[in-house]
Amino acid sequence: MSYLVHQVNMNNIFSINAIGYISVKDAVREFENHFKKDVTLPKIKPAILFTNQFGRFYEDREYNINDLLKIKFVNEKAVENNYKIDIRPLKNKIIFKDRENQKAYTLKNGEKAIYFEHQLFNFLVFENNNWQYMFGIDKRLSKVTPGLVEIANSIE
Repeated sequence: MSYLVHQVNMNNIFSINAIGYISVKDAVREFENHFKKDVTLPKIKPAILFTNQFGRFYEDREYNINDLLKIKFVNEKAVENNYKIDIRPLKNKIIFKDRENQKAYTLKNGEKAIYFEHQLFNFLVFENNNWQYMFGIDKRLSKVTPGLVEIANSIE
């Protein structure tokens, strides 16, 4: 995890490992083991440079409804290069209906996707293979937002 973790530690802000982030591969494995079901990640990413990627499986031991896989892509030299993927089981999906400026897309698998803008991120939310996916990309990268649908279509 190289430079980013070391830089953050030197500034005494926090450690990526201390807040539960591990390799994407290990986080996906924990998530899949928990649900006893495979998850498919997109084959492509936004067309911007990332230097680091991290994953985290959140297990909701109290209510058992907020289990979530989080994957983050960052660039240590360009903070706006910030992209994230959240994946949760459909039985615990978040409903995103009736948000302002929401746009609907149809993915190549026939599923509907909802695109909306929020304070810091632009989001694309859709369902695939009994999972709810939510892609978020830093608003400062709005020029790559249309690519989120293409990224969603890369999940097979």
